[in-house]
Amino acid sequence: MSEITVKTPWIKNLGDMPSHLEYFQGSMYELISNVAAKYPDYVAFDFMGKSTTYRQMMAMVNKCAKSLRTIGVREGDRVTIAMPNCPQAVFMFYAVNCIGAVANMVHPLSSEKEIEFYINLSKSVTVITLDQFYAKIEAIRQNTNVVNVILASIRDELTRPVRAGYMLTEGRKIEKIPEDAPVIRWNDFIKLGNACFWNYKVKKTGDDPAVILYSGGTTGTTKGILLTNLNFNALAKQVVSVNQMFRPGDKMLAAMPIFHGFGLGVCIHTMLANGGRCLLVPRFTAKSYGKLIKKKKCNFIAGVPTLYEALLRLPSMENADFSSLKGVFSGGDSLSVELKKKFDKFLYDHNAAVQIREGYGTTETVTACCLTPPHMAKEGSIGLPFPDTYIKIVKPGTDEEVPYGQEGEILLSGPTVMKEYIDNPEETAQTLRTHADGLTWVYTGDLGYMDEDGFVYFRGRSKRMIISSGYNIYPAQLENIIDAHELVQMSCVIGVPDPYRMHRVKAFIMLKPGVPATEETKENIMAYCRKNIAKYALPKDIEFRDNLPKTLVGKVAYRQLEEEEMAKYAGAQEDKGEVSSESDVSEAAEQDKQ
Repeated sequence: MSEITVKTPWIKNLGDMPSHLEYFQGSMYELISNVAAKYPDYVAFDFMGKSTTYRQMMAMVNKCAKSLRTIGVREGDRVTIAMPNCPQAVFMFYAVNCIGAVANMVHPLSSEKEIEFYINLSKSVTVITLDQFYAKIEAIRQNTNVVNVILASIRDELTRPVRAGYMLTEGRKIEKIPEDAPVIRWNDFIKLGNACFWNYKVKKTGDDPAVILYSGGTTGTTKGILLTNLNFNALAKQVVSVNQMFRPGDKMLAAMPIFHGFGLGVCIHTMLANGGRCLLVPRFTAKSYGKLIKKKKCNFIAGVPTLYEALLRLPSMENADFSSLKGVFSGGDSLSVELKKKFDKFLYDHNAAVQIREGYGTTETVTACCLTPPHMAKEGSIGLPFPDTYIKIVKPGTDEEVPYGQEGEILLSGPTVMKEYIDNPEETAQTLRTHADGLTWVYTGDLGYMDEDGFVYFRGRSKRMIISSGYNIYPAQLENIIDAHELVQMSCVIGVPDPYRMHRVKAFIMLKPGVPATEETKENIMAYCRKNIAKYALPKDIEFRDNLPKTLVGKVAYRQLEEEEMAKYAGAQEDKGEVSSESDVSEAAEQDKQ
């Protein structure tokens, strides 16, 4: 075993960094309760002009916990939270943890079938979502064992003036929910807690399961990742330990979604577990993000490369003052050297004393477990492992380490490593393996190498996956859905280079004999996709082919299609004489809003 897998490089590069961190061994709820007792009047989060203190937040969390117990949710039950970044999502997340249940975090824009899958895989008994997503839940409810659906609304958490404006704009688009709908409205739900007087808090340890997040695992098919209290509490400690400029009260712009490890683990729990202030962003647009950075004088921002690419193009950023920034983090996808250079110059030109710092992680370890130090960076590197987190590079699929500088599979070990994949012991055994060193290692399926200073370099993914605007998209899943269409013989889905999203989804389809390759056929298939595929994973383009290229063993040669598209993209950019155009980005951004 190499020295790097034994000793954390931060120790060597940061002299005041402890060799080992002490982690809180209770629940996430207990941890933030302790923080709230210490900083009761600090603002925990802001939402659309309304601030909530730690004292107020904990009062609402406890009310929600009592109400959950009143409607029959018990220790060990699973509760699906299908919400954007809003106060009710935060209250419910910690309330579920308070009563010893497990929070099943789901993207509310997922398709009906996907939501049904997530609910059934987790065996959820209760669902909370927003009124605008009610139709999806109701459409699949009879196919699940859900007992109660709690329905919240953005307007419930707005000040009176903002609420009036909201109801005249976004609120008007929400379909009216029938009065007799079989749901519990948010305000009625809160009142139910009045019937619960004691015994609603359940004592839990760090090793107890607390959260389910979703990822493709090593095979590229959806897996429910079971994470513990310690996984999140350790992350909260690690992130602050490698960002010693953090102070309680510092503001983090939380635009990364709460159903994603990055958003939940870093932007929300890490901040709340350390007395920070979250600026909750329910729906991301580059324009709104840029406006909030300027107006709120944020100290920390985190996002995917797409976000930083978009900010560079915003005219409103011209006179922005970023002198309040203490940290700018990029994750979720590879940050190109070119984009880093451009954004670092952008930060310098706008009075920031920091540069963008790239990180790396997997949902199997909640999120980030590797980050570029604030005082030094190496071009192309994703940084150093967090304290108590070990990274080693091995020959893919083995436990045989390769020398410094040689490419291999990235393995991770540390206190944020997941408990298991739900109901999937085979995949769990393939991904989590205990070595002779006594450590349990996550086989990421990602390729990279490490230099002699312990800096890690990401080279690509050995598993087939598309990353678009920071979302992980698994082609095999989309192909299964598209192939099920009555007009489709076979399909192949790939990621195509895109100046805004980094990649967009494109589907190549071989139609059944006799089916015409017309616009009407394409629209028919697209309508089917919109019903069965999450919005962020929808193909942006469909191309009909008489035949799909095959490998020697008869599989569809998706790499050949990727090479064809890459050549087209390179040729198009050469003709333009630039990497991307304003119209490219504007068009893509407009599509994302639709």
